[in-house]
Amino acid sequence: MAEANSMNLYKDISDKSFERIVRCDDPVAGLTAIIAIHDTTLGPALGGTRFYPYTSFEEALADVKRLAEAMTYKNAIAGLPFGGGKAVIIGDPRTDKTLELLKAYGGFLDYLEGRYFTAEDVGTGIEDMAFIRQYSRYARGFPQADGAPHPATAKGVFLGIKAALKHCLGSDDLSNRTVAIQGLGHVGMKTAEYLHAEGAHLKVADIDAGRATEAALRFDGEIIGSEHIHEVAADVFSPCAMGGSLNETTIPQIAAPVVAGSANNQLSTLADGRRLMDRNILYAPDFVINAGGVIDVAMEGLREKEDAIQRKVREIPNTLSRIFKQAQAERRPTQEIALEIAKRIIVKARQDGHREAG
Repeated sequence: MAEANSMNLYKDISDKSFERIVRCDDPVAGLTAIIAIHDTTLGPALGGTRFYPYTSFEEALADVKRLAEAMTYKNAIAGLPFGGGKAVIIGDPRTDKTLELLKAYGGFLDYLEGRYFTAEDVGTGIEDMAFIRQYSRYARGFPQADGAPHPATAKGVFLGIKAALKHCLGSDDLSNRTVAIQGLGHVGMKTAEYLHAEGAHLKVADIDAGRATEAALRFDGEIIGSEHIHEVAADVFSPCAMGGSLNETTIPQIAAPVVAGSANNQLSTLADGRRLMDRNILYAPDFVINAGGVIDVAMEGLREKEDAIQRKVREIPNTLSRIFKQAQAERRPTQEIALEIAKRIIVKARQDGHREAG
């Protein structure tokens, strides 16, 4: 277990709504990270490690808390034996990521002794997880463990988009449908590939012009500026970049009847779910539609892993369809319905645990 010392600091951050939040500092390695464990009722916390150039520690703390809580609900509604957690490393992964820093992070990760398992996220990849694995057995989703989880995330998003189209427009046929994709990282690019293969016309945007150009060339897509992609006429707006893209400013500008994408925490606030509903825009709750990646990581080490993953991922559109129907019948936001379902699963598990303990 990693020892805290004068150059390797491990500090708890108090928050009664979380089981544990810790700040991890190693000045020599240039590491400042936060690990947030939200809830472990269903099992040890599982969630990715994000490496991002936050403008302040407070911004990073707010983000990791939102992400960790979302993982609790994502894992619950996906039927996985894991609770919710997340980690963020503060810095620019293009310039600040070093082997020394990742080694130090692995030591901090090991300090939690299995209460938190991690995998790739924005700014980290399977190669990083493979290196961290040398210093902590709680890193997952690396090449030797059957590859990256992002294809499973993209497959779930693709199937979720089809489910949303069927509910909203009466057919899941993607030929002649237009999908506007915001963000072309690993998941966004793979989602575009799936959509293009079934005949969808793509409008694409990314802050990295090279990625947008690549997608446009590969998938015969139309490049749109990142700041305007949500405004273009389309059947589906698919947020696949960072969170918070659905807010009181952007929602009135959305020109698609369906919003379904892979980004975490797409709604800036819960009130934005009602704003979408009031505009008759069908929203696929993010922590339901983007669960493919965590399903992949959760299945790591199982025999017949691929079959198990595919079965679980194919449940995503069915879960979404049930949420859509209930939301429509009760005239309530889909995000609200999804959260209620996830929380009921956790409460029931907690109650069952108490009964067994008694």
